[in-house]
Amino acid sequence: MPGKAGGRGDGEDDTVAAPAAAGSGEGPYGPLLDDLMPWSVRPLRTGRPWVTAPDAASLRARWERLARAGDTERERLFAPTRSRTPHTTVAALPGQATATGRFARDPGPCPEPVRILHGPFDEQWLLPDHRLIDTARPELWRVADGHQLFVVEHGRIPQDTGPALSVTALLPDGHSPAGRPGRIRPLYRRPGGLEPNLAPGLLALLRARHGDTVSSESVLAWILAAARHSPAGCVVPLPSDTARWTAGVELGRELLRLQLRGARGGERPRLPGGRRPYVRAAVPPAPSELAYDAGEQVLRIGTGRVSPVPAGAWEFRVGGVRMLELWFGRRTAAAGADGLESVRPRAWPQEWTSELLELITLLALLAELRPRQDALAPGPLIGAAELRAAGVLPVTPSARRPASVLDHQEEGPDGQFALL
Repeated sequence: MPGKAGGRGDGEDDTVAAPAAAGSGEGPYGPLLDDLMPWSVRPLRTGRPWVTAPDAASLRARWERLARAGDTERERLFAPTRSRTPHTTVAALPGQATATGRFARDPGPCPEPVRILHGPFDEQWLLPDHRLIDTARPELWRVADGHQLFVVEHGRIPQDTGPALSVTALLPDGHSPAGRPGRIRPLYRRPGGLEPNLAPGLLALLRARHGDTVSSESVLAWILAAARHSPAGCVVPLPSDTARWTAGVELGRELLRLQLRGARGGERPRLPGGRRPYVRAAVPPAPSELAYDAGEQVLRIGTGRVSPVPAGAWEFRVGGVRMLELWFGRRTAAAGADGLESVRPRAWPQEWTSELLELITLLALLAELRPRQDALAPGPLIGAAELRAAGVLPVTPSARRPASVLDHQEEGPDGQFALL
């Protein structure tokens, strides 16, 4: 655990007597992430689970069934909420060419499903039609591009030993496996990798301490390596020692590389040949059980077998939930579902097995890095007083609001264009 953060900024550790409220700039072991990356967005709320799926083909089939249904059946299949019904008119999602008229009157063509991160580490698909999503967070869609990275906080539970954060190049929905959603924090406030979502003055302070090589992505790397859960919120100790900073950034860059899974021209996660998981027995068409044999390092998917599977991958948890069990459950729970959720692959797709192998690899590698994260040596920290003296704290209210990025017209309800 990192040393306790201080308020003197004189190279000595200070003690905060009690957890401070989120947004105060102080926490039990360092400044809060809420102040270092001040602009955050709440998780998406789809309102109807059938708009997401582990495969894109199911989403297209669900759309076609809904579009062809009669009025009464369409109403039932749609699963109306107070925010969305087949008669709701809304603006198009930024960057998505979808219809904005009433779905009941004209569904239009099926939108192309987009890849998203569904909770931590589970890549799925979403129908990007604003008429179908209760709360889509358009401000996230406006800044999602080939430069953007999203930090996702994980809801904290008592005695949680899992990671406090994950990062993705995909649009995340922010779903929490523990049922306690955190926040989504884009690295950049504007498209094109412009205007880092960092507290004003933070980069200048860190460059003065650790050199001109400090960048927004190196700050992100440090945050990934050093972030910790606390009752006050996610805390990120900031070291005053450059050697410690450099070691943490190096570790964070490795965490970032793994979690991006080959995005932005990187390499996909891989274990060495002798440790790489392989399918020893094919996954059956309808597996109903997932089990792990620690002695043989075998993951059993029904009658299917994958090995070797390191124990670290099986035991990898976020919010107290095993990620492999959660991933499997999401792909099998819909077997007895009603309505559009029942539209799903008739047999286990080969693509899911490939995704499972990659997920095992990712979790195994992340588990191997956990001891290095826990061992980030405690030492002198940049305290709250130094952050205030540099103008980092308190964070200006404007830094907590999204930037104005509208440089083009966005289609509003029923094809109307908003006045900018």
